[in-house]
Amino acid sequence: MSASAFEFGGVSVAPGKRTIVEMPAAQLYTQTQLNIPVHVVHGRQAGPVLLVCAAIHGDELNGVEIIRRVLRMAALKRLRGTLIAVPVVNVFGFIHKSRYLPDRRDLNRCFPGSESGSLGARMAWLFKTQILDRATHAVDLHTGAIYRSNLPQIRANLASPETAAMAEAFGVPVVLNSVLRDGTLREVAEAQDIPVITYEAGEALRFEEASIRAGVRGVTNVMRHLGMLTERRVQPVPVKPAVSSSSTWVRAEVDGVFRTLVGLGDRVRKDQLLGRISSPFTADEVDIQSPCAGILVGRNNLPLVNEGEALFHIARFDEVKQVAQQLEAFNNNLLDEVPAADHDAPIAP
Repeated sequence: MSASAFEFGGVSVAPGKRTIVEMPAAQLYTQTQLNIPVHVVHGRQAGPVLLVCAAIHGDELNGVEIIRRVLRMAALKRLRGTLIAVPVVNVFGFIHKSRYLPDRRDLNRCFPGSESGSLGARMAWLFKTQILDRATHAVDLHTGAIYRSNLPQIRANLASPETAAMAEAFGVPVVLNSVLRDGTLREVAEAQDIPVITYEAGEALRFEEASIRAGVRGVTNVMRHLGMLTERRVQPVPVKPAVSSSSTWVRAEVDGVFRTLVGLGDRVRKDQLLGRISSPFTADEVDIQSPCAGILVGRNNLPLVNEGEALFHIARFDEVKQVAQQLEAFNNNLLDEVPAADHDAPIAP
């Protein structure tokens, strides 16, 4: 069925056209207007409205590059439905290389927000009412925090069949069945029956090519799953994700200098030595051991740690060995794949 014009932010986007809509977010102290640029790609044929957004935490940058590459794909010329792409949601944090808003609020704890509340509440309200409410499905792109890396993974509320189907379609080997936290984009979207998945990969303030490629592939996989893009002529080897229903953080038992002995994606066994914390001035040393068997899906990269600080994130699986093998195969194939967008040379490590 042919599409009609898509009305968004006071702009009418004709079928087969694309535009950038500047959403007024707030003002700087200088009273200079700060906008959230929103890309709208409207297909000639009717279909779902997919929101893909990044940098709700302003220092999480892999998603910005993922969206840039998705928007350059030639396949979008044959798009069914509408793609709403927001490369940077938290423009304040992005400008200042910070996770937070200027008032130190976490924007992803401010939803659904309010029209007359704090800066975070107002921005959340704007994003929800003007952008999220126009979508039928959503993909939210994140990384780990500063000095902390995440293995490419999907976090989703698998109690929702549509959300679970999107999580599987994204096509990364690890899916965490994650509870909905108060004030998050996922919580408010699911509350109004908008299936949403969160892609976590890499570290804040850094580009990681493997994480970016997995994200581009994942977003396009979701679009194919929703019928927005045609299937590829040559089908890649399908990835059957393993679902983890529980995970645990291993924390520093003492202050000191931290040395890790395992990498992201590694299979770990119960009581395995994961790292050591030593004193910079004495021979004192404390071993960090795994409390359970699983796959390492998150890791602290900073050698200087305080007692209680999160060091390792371990996801539990029924078949840990099989998940580890799937991860190895996934990583080996990922960097050999032809880029989805033309002329996109890989970012050097």
